[in-house]
Amino acid sequence: MPRTLVIGTRNRGKFREIAAILAPLAVDLVPLDALGDVPPVPETGETFEANARAKALGYARATDRWALADDSGLVVDALGGAPGVRSARFGGQDAGDALNNAALLRALAHHPRQSWTARFRCVMALATPDRVLAVTEGACEGIITDTPAGTNGFGYDPHFYLPRRARTMAQLPTAEKNRLSHRGRALSAMKERLAHLL
Repeated sequence: MPRTLVIGTRNRGKFREIAAILAPLAVDLVPLDALGDVPPVPETGETFEANARAKALGYARATDRWALADDSGLVVDALGGAPGVRSARFGGQDAGDALNNAALLRALAHHPRQSWTARFRCVMALATPDRVLAVTEGACEGIITDTPAGTNGFGYDPHFYLPRRARTMAQLPTAEKNRLSHRGRALSAMKERLAHLL
C-alpha cells in the first residue's frame, strides 16, 4: 500500500474527523482540495454503499492514487428513510447546513414527535485505480430535535439528539464523537483494514 491516501471529500469538517481517527496510521492523508481541479464524482447511486464505491473508485482513477471515500447521511423513520442518500442536498442542490436542517424540520412538522427517531449511517470504501478493496459501515441511533445545540459538528449534528448522552452530536467532545458516530464506527473498521494492508 502507498503511504499517501486521497480522502474523497471537500468537506473540511468531514476531513478533520477522518484525519483524527486515522492519525495513528503512518499515512499522509490528502484532501481533494489539495489536488487541484479534480472533478466531482456523480452521486447517482440508490444506496450509501453504491455511492461510496463510486466515489472511492472515481477519485482513485482521477488522481491515480489510492482513495478513501464515504457516503453518509441521515435516515429518519417518520420520513420513510429520507433524507437518506440525498442528505447533503435535502434543502436543494446547492443547499448548505442551514437550508438542509430547515428542510428537515419542515418535513417533520406534521409528524408526531415520538416518530422523530433517526440514525446516521455511513459506508466507507477504499479503492485503487483498478478496484474497490474494502467496504465498511457504521450507524448511530438518535432522535431529531427541533432545538439545535452544540457547535462541535456540521450538517445535521446540532439536531441529532443522543438520549443516552443527553446531548446532541454537536455537543460531544471530539474524541467521544469520533468513537460514537456513524463515521467513527465505519472508520474504526476501515482503520483495521488499512493497518493490515500497511
